[in-house]
Amino acid sequence: MSSTTSSEHPANDAPDTPELKRVLGPKLLLLFIVGDILGAGIYAVTGTMAAGVGGIVWLPFLLAFVVATMTAFSYLELVTKYPQAAGAALYTHKAFGIHFVTFLVAFAVVCSGITSASTSANTLAQNLFGGLAVNGIWSDETADGIVSTVPSGVMITVAMAFMLLLAAINLIGVGESVKFNVVLTLVEMTALFIVIGVGFYALSQGGNNVGELVTFRDGGDKGMFLAVTAATSIAFFAMVGFEDSVNMVEETKDPERIFPKTMLTGLGMAVIIYMLVAVSVVLVIPPGELRSIGEAEGAALLEVVSVGAPGFPIDRVFPFLACFAVANTALINMLMASRLIYGMAKQDVLPRPLAAVLPVRRSPWAGILFSTLLALGLIYYVARDPDSNIVANLSSVTAFLLLCVFAIVNIACMVLRRKEANTQFKSPGPLPIVAAVLCIFLAGPWVDRDGVVYEIAGGLMLIGVVLWAFTWFTNRAFFAKRTGFRDPDHIEHD
Repeated sequence: MSSTTSSEHPANDAPDTPELKRVLGPKLLLLFIVGDILGAGIYAVTGTMAAGVGGIVWLPFLLAFVVATMTAFSYLELVTKYPQAAGAALYTHKAFGIHFVTFLVAFAVVCSGITSASTSANTLAQNLFGGLAVNGIWSDETADGIVSTVPSGVMITVAMAFMLLLAAINLIGVGESVKFNVVLTLVEMTALFIVIGVGFYALSQGGNNVGELVTFRDGGDKGMFLAVTAATSIAFFAMVGFEDSVNMVEETKDPERIFPKTMLTGLGMAVIIYMLVAVSVVLVIPPGELRSIGEAEGAALLEVVSVGAPGFPIDRVFPFLACFAVANTALINMLMASRLIYGMAKQDVLPRPLAAVLPVRRSPWAGILFSTLLALGLIYYVARDPDSNIVANLSSVTAFLLLCVFAIVNIACMVLRRKEANTQFKSPGPLPIVAAVLCIFLAGPWVDRDGVVYEIAGGLMLIGVVLWAFTWFTNRAFFAKRTGFRDPDHIEHD
C-alpha cells in the first residue's frame, strides 16, 4: 500500500484554485427553492391528474408533498453533515463506497435535470410562437385560411438559443443567475395566483362545485387506491426541485444553519399554492368536464381562467406567463446540473478538467459548457420527430429517475447515521426508511406509466454504464489514479 502523491490530484489541494462564491442568503435560497418547485410541472400535470381522480385532485398533491418532505428531511440531515456540491452522488458514495452505484446515481440526477431543462426550452419555444400567433404578431393562418405550423427548424433554433442564453447567465455568476430566478419566480407565482383568484371568484359568485372537492371520479377505471397512487406519482414531478438546492450548498452562506428552515418553508409554500390551484380547477370546471381537461395538458390552467373569467383576455397573456414558468425551470435545472458536474469532477468521478472555475466570476464554466452541450443535443433529438410522444413522457421519466434516486438517498441517510452520528440536523427516527419504501412504491409499474417511460429510463442508464466504464478506464490507464469520491480533508490511499 502506497500513499497517493499530491501530483496525482494536483487540483485538489492547490491553494490558488478558485472556489465557488458564497452569495446565497436565506431569502435568495428560499426563492431558488420555491421557483424550482413551482416550475413547468404544475402547468403540465394538473389536467392529467384531474382527469384521473376528479374533484379530489388536491389529494395527490398533498400526498406527494408528504413523501417529498420525508425525503427532504433525509437531504437536510446529509447536507448539514456533508456541505459539498455533489449532493445525492456524494451521499451514496459515503454510505456504500461503490463507485459504480455512485456514478449511476449522479448520472440519473444529471439526466433528470438536463432532460427537464431541454424539454422546458422546447416548450418555451412552442408557447412563445403560440402567444405571438394569438396576438397577431406571428400569423398561423394564410390568406386562403390554411393554418400553417411553425417550421421545426425555427422551433429548434429558438429552443437552442434559449439554452445558450441560460449558459451565458450562468457564466456571469450564481448571484446574477439567482437574481434572474427571483424575477421569473415572481412572474410565475403571479400566473398561479391569477388561477387561484379566478377559482375563489367563482366560489363567491355562488358556484355549486364545492361538494365536488370530496368526490372521486375514476377516469381510468382503476379504483380509488390505484388512481390516487398514479396521480400522486404524477404530482411528484411537480414537487421535485427542492433537491436541486443541495447542489448549491458551496455557494450558500452558513448552510448548516439556514438550509433546514429554508427548504422546509419552500416545500410548504409550494404545496399550499398547488392545492389552491387544484381547488380552483374543481371550483371552475363543471364536474362532467374534469375528465376532458386532461386532453388539454399544459393548457388546463388556461381553460380554468377562460371559463371562470371569460371577459379577461387571458388567452393573450397566459402563453407568455407559461414561458416564464418553463424558463425558470430550465434555469434552475441547468444551475443544478452544472454544479453537480463540477462537484463530481472535483472528486474525480468525472474528468478533473470539468471542475474548472472562472477566476473572476468563480462560476463552473466547464460544467456549464458540458451540460449545455448535452442539452442542445437532447433538444435536437426530442424535436426532430414531431410525431413522437417522447416529450409528453419526459416528465414521467424525470419523476421515475428521481424517485429511484430519492429511495437510495433515504437508505444512505440511515446507513450514514450509524457510521457518523454527528450532525446539526436529524431526520426523526426511522422516517428515512418509510420515505424510501414510499419512493420505491411510487416508482413501481403499478402506477400505470406508459411503457416508453421505462424504455427511455433504461436507455439513459445504459448510456450511464458506458460512460462509467470509460471514466474508470481512462483514469486508471492514463492518469494512474483512482476514480471515485474522496474525503476532501485527507489524502486518499491506494
